[in-house]
Amino acid sequence: MTEVSDITAAVEVWPSIDNAQPVEEGGPIARAGFNYQDEIAVGFLIDMLASPALVKVHLETHDDIVLIWEEIGARTAEYIQVKASEEEKFWSVPDICQRKKAKTGTSIFEKSLDRDGYLEDSLFRLVTLRPVVAALKPLTFPRSSPGRQSVDALAVEIESRCSGFRSPKGRDAAFWVANCLWDHRDSERAVEKDNLVRLMRLAHQEGTSILFEPAENLLLELRARAKAAGAARWLPDPSRKVITREELRTWWEERLLDISQGALTRSGGKLAVKMAEAGLPGEMTALAAALRRGYASEARAPRYLDESDVDNLQGRVLSEVASLRARFVAGELDIDSVQFHSLCLSRMDALNAERGAMMEDRSAFLKGCLYDITDRCLLRFNRPAL
Repeated sequence: MTEVSDITAAVEVWPSIDNAQPVEEGGPIARAGFNYQDEIAVGFLIDMLASPALVKVHLETHDDIVLIWEEIGARTAEYIQVKASEEEKFWSVPDICQRKKAKTGTSIFEKSLDRDGYLEDSLFRLVTLRPVVAALKPLTFPRSSPGRQSVDALAVEIESRCSGFRSPKGRDAAFWVANCLWDHRDSERAVEKDNLVRLMRLAHQEGTSILFEPAENLLLELRARAKAAGAARWLPDPSRKVITREELRTWWEERLLDISQGALTRSGGKLAVKMAEAGLPGEMTALAAALRRGYASEARAPRYLDESDVDNLQGRVLSEVASLRARFVAGELDIDSVQFHSLCLSRMDALNAERGAMMEDRSAFLKGCLYDITDRCLLRFNRPAL
């Protein structure tokens, strides 16, 4: 980024952020350890489900996360940096203005302001695990809050540390301060719990009360979507980097309907529906129903296992199903619904084999548990529309 001494009034034609290829794609290349960022992204996906004004979420394109807002004819891009590995201290003005090897454009502030180079109006946000010092406190207030009245001194200090830096559109530190929100979040686990509560509340507001297990499964699917979009490359298909409100609402409404119908359907009925949706033959559905009935009978009154063993096996199946489903949703498994069903059964056989030759065969119990999970709307075999 080149430093300029003043803001020019030259008319420029700016490309839309939806069409412009990112300058760098370091995020998709180095995704390891981004769990906190993924959980933050899930929170914004829940925001998009709830708010018609939030129409798109970009993952790892022009910033860690980019939100596209459309309100009263105005289109705004909110550029979000997520900082999950900062030091055990409060954030300060020197922290956000510190340049790498004294090179202009490398500080957190400069990188954020430099995003202001597209057709859309610009907003900025920093999401951090740690809180801020008093000088940065005004940024934690809503952008329209009266607490923002004291930001002039902050803009002056930032300008003095990053003198002359301007965005591609010629905007300065005062513009960044006026349009930046500092979003202090807690740990990944705390964000995850908050997302779970928000998702259950949203479902209730829309007329469907969901229990803990289905809500966790929905979060798993949202997390898989965020990871898949973050890991994808812009080329050859930029749409894989962007999740739209339209597609997310379609998924959400289908899943709520699935859950509500499952609650009204007699035991085993939803299993048959899901087997049919996956294109599995009738005889396979009958076998699945028989395995589920045997499992249900034994789980209620275990004859060969004590309660702790039952809980352990059920937990193993849930964990395995969660991992397989996440990989399937994320596109890591290039297989169809019938093949995914077969893979799930194979993993149950593998779990049984891990018990060892000296242990009694429990493959029927494990597969029955798998089908019971399916009947409780915690698993489906067909691929979701991403």
